[in-house]
Amino acid sequence: MKKLLLPLILLLFGLGGGVGAGIFLAPPHVEEALAANPCGEMPAPTEVMVDEHAEGEAEPLAEAGDATGYEYVKMSNQFVVPVVEDGAVSAMVVLTISVEVTVGTQAVVFTYEPKMRDVFLQVLFDHANAGGFEGMFTSSETMRTLRRALKLAAQEAVGEQVHDVLITDIVRQDV
Repeated sequence: MKKLLLPLILLLFGLGGGVGAGIFLAPPHVEEALAANPCGEMPAPTEVMVDEHAEGEAEPLAEAGDATGYEYVKMSNQFVVPVVEDGAVSAMVVLTISVEVTVGTQAVVFTYEPKMRDVFLQVLFDHANAGGFEGMFTSSETMRTLRRALKLAAQEAVGEQVHDVLITDIVRQDV
């Protein structure tokens, strides 16, 4: 009985410490967003919700973006796509994607990033299942087809402010 008491006490202290740290270290914008929208519904496309943290992640690529009327928004995380052959994962493809948008619409991209990630993953999985990441997967025609499909998906999710999708990094690792 005594052997079980010490691990149980340590477990409770660890659990309490983890919960306390999570509450203490939670970003304030999460609490404000939950207070303003407790159901977690997405705002209408005409509304723009600005997230200070996400705003800092936007990376305009060049000063020329202002001259062309476009700016570039790097998606916050990479995309990982499994390549399946004969029912087993044979390779993993990792992509970094940026989105070319009309100047001043970065906040819209960050607001709809979960939706964009979902449609991008669906396009990437379809591309992988069709054999798009096999053989010469970086050929011009294959990459053009993939970018075109990603652009259409982004425009469907966010709107016409998306002008293009750029694949800035792509790596395939055989398993």
